[in-house]
Amino acid sequence: MLNNTLFFKTQDFKKITAYANRMNDELESGDVGYYHLVDTSFDLIKESKEFIATKAHIENIILVGMGGSSCGVKALKELLFDQVEEKKLFIIDNTSSHTFTKTIQKINPKKTLFIIASKSGTTIEVISLFKLIIAHFNFKNENLHENFVFITDFESKLHKLGEELNIKCFFIPKNVGGRFSVLSAIGIVPLSFCGYDTKALLEGAKACYVDFFEKKCDQILQKAYHYCTHKSAHINVLFSYGDAFRGFNEWYIQLIAESLGKKQGFKRIGLTPIALIGARDQHSFLQLIMDGPKDKTVTFLKIKDSQKSPSIPNISFNHLRNCDFTNEVNLHDLLNAQCDATMHALIAENLSVDVIELERLDAYHCGYLMYYYELFTSACGIMLGINTYDQPGVEVGKLILKNMLSK
Repeated sequence: MLNNTLFFKTQDFKKITAYANRMNDELESGDVGYYHLVDTSFDLIKESKEFIATKAHIENIILVGMGGSSCGVKALKELLFDQVEEKKLFIIDNTSSHTFTKTIQKINPKKTLFIIASKSGTTIEVISLFKLIIAHFNFKNENLHENFVFITDFESKLHKLGEELNIKCFFIPKNVGGRFSVLSAIGIVPLSFCGYDTKALLEGAKACYVDFFEKKCDQILQKAYHYCTHKSAHINVLFSYGDAFRGFNEWYIQLIAESLGKKQGFKRIGLTPIALIGARDQHSFLQLIMDGPKDKTVTFLKIKDSQKSPSIPNISFNHLRNCDFTNEVNLHDLLNAQCDATMHALIAENLSVDVIELERLDAYHCGYLMYYYELFTSACGIMLGINTYDQPGVEVGKLILKNMLSK
């Protein structure tokens, strides 16, 4: 299970009850659809597996998406690195010729299924990459249904193209925003295609739902309230201990930044996310946290289970005796000790700190963790008095890009 320990003064629950009620209102209204994916997405598993069973010759799955249509899938692929993929999953999530060319060169098009993922159906980067793939492999329109799948909104322009070309479409509920969509078709379809345990993923998210909405566990609300009302700290640092969290850190940055950076009249509001990897970044960014401005709160993320990690051999060298204290220590236990030592150093500096501990890194716990952060983001949005689910600043940039290239 996930354990979240808060190293700061919490509030009487009566003080934050109103925020809990607002989240319940969002849940019951149906306007915010990601809350319900823990129940509704189970049907997608069956649909995905039935479809991919008709594609026995397929060896590679390439997901083409941007932002919310790729970040969550990349996070889960990296978190579940022990998973033996039944089909190899690749992700193209940038209009970088280096990334595109490097990925395309690895695959046989006759054995590859491309997933074109765009909630709006008109994401310019995704559609541009779609066209490049067609041209590169000289695919014919009448045969695209053999190598392509679309994930989009129902009745989007991409859906209409799919109907015209007989391409299989999976749908994201209209009331589910892109960055909250990892437990929708965006994540469930490609991961199910590749044999990941998507049932356990949804069951873990459902357990988080139950803890928050039914058991009334208040850690998420307490943490959101403290971090959103902090007088001097408006930067939240996620210090994740383990290289497997690299993709998750990217997902966390998009979720927090795009959800919580908003204008409120003439006032600009936001909780700025920074994501680090421990223990590596103890040798870079930690100095700023320790001795720089106290404008940051810090969340530590670690995994308890160390069974698959090797132990450091009992080897001694002249001149290096001062390093022998790690001999015969499990490497993952060393990593967690570095996490704990850093955490207590920051607590001693009177910084607001919390730690999230996962029992192990599997689909169930990853589902819990991602749903936890979605709930945390919603709670922060309510406490900041903003619309958590729009992104008007991003839309302005898209319009400028269109005008620039149209000329």
